[in-house]
Amino acid sequence: MKRVEIKKKKSTKFSLIFKIILLLSASLLICVTAYGIYITKKAEHAANKSFEEIADREQSDKRQAKVEPVQDNVSILFIGVDDSEKRGQGSENSRSDALVLATLNNEDKSVKLVSIPRDSKVYIPYVGYEDKITHAHAYGGTLASIKTVEELFDIPVDYYVRMNFNAFIDVVDALGGIEVDVDIPYAFTEKDENDRYSIRLEPGLQQLNGSQALALARTRKHDSDIMRGKRQQDILKAIAKKASSVSAITKYDDIIEAIGDNMKTDMTFDEMKSFFSYLSNGIPQIDTLTLEGSDDMSTGIYYYLLDQESLEETQHILKSHLGLIPDTSDISGTMSGTNNNLDVTASENIQADTYNSSLQQ
Repeated sequence: MKRVEIKKKKSTKFSLIFKIILLLSASLLICVTAYGIYITKKAEHAANKSFEEIADREQSDKRQAKVEPVQDNVSILFIGVDDSEKRGQGSENSRSDALVLATLNNEDKSVKLVSIPRDSKVYIPYVGYEDKITHAHAYGGTLASIKTVEELFDIPVDYYVRMNFNAFIDVVDALGGIEVDVDIPYAFTEKDENDRYSIRLEPGLQQLNGSQALALARTRKHDSDIMRGKRQQDILKAIAKKASSVSAITKYDDIIEAIGDNMKTDMTFDEMKSFFSYLSNGIPQIDTLTLEGSDDMSTGIYYYLLDQESLEETQHILKSHLGLIPDTSDISGTMSGTNNNLDVTASENIQADTYNSSLQQ
């Protein structure tokens, strides 16, 4: 009789524990689902708020039909601008402070990034002559920058993302900072977003907040525009790594808030969602490309003259990655990195010439 009572007590106790676990699991599932729906709706609202289609440009002139990111290889031009009140230039009249072109291959879910030195002397179709590529945005806004990049690499630019400094700072801060191996020749103090020398940068691996990351992305007079581009690529990789981590899930609310207020793009929300597939197996393979060149002050104004051979190689790599020409997998010369499947660089010969102290904007 006592054994029966003990068995009943054990059975009742087990049943109670099972019910509690089941209830907690159901509650957790409901909370996660609700949070997912909330984040999705908020992201959709932010995307709609950020959407800014370029007039009379349904697709690139170099495309026969509009691409579908869910199945096609695509390219995205990231444009960083300083549209602060202090500059007084506005988002469409300011010079581009950063230009990074990304190509995405849908088959192997890989990404290639190329930073374009802002002082590169290139042909700007909008004005019909050569000038610094940073001036293209000042001449004709986003479309002028897109056309210039298309002319430079002879590939279509399918989408653009234009962000100001506030977006950059807020996104990094919303992530709780990013870990970056700060690649600078020596320690120095750099300007913050308000042009005050308040950011102390030290070489080496460290955690950076938004203002520090921006200062690092902008600094160039201590080495070169090429090294500046490499640092921008390192920062973008660090942001991608942190944003795709489990710890970032609870921070998506703040990230979306930061992006929605400070970004413009011609991607719809559905098109944005299609890029999630690149994160299905964690951080995708990201190869970084470098445009080699040389410094020129022959006219009294500083220009970065792109090396024609390096430019042609980069064109070939990007065209191949987009599937516009047959794939030549060895041409990039990439070296497989060990840091979360991120490649080190696509060009071993990085120019790091010291800038002339009389750099002109």
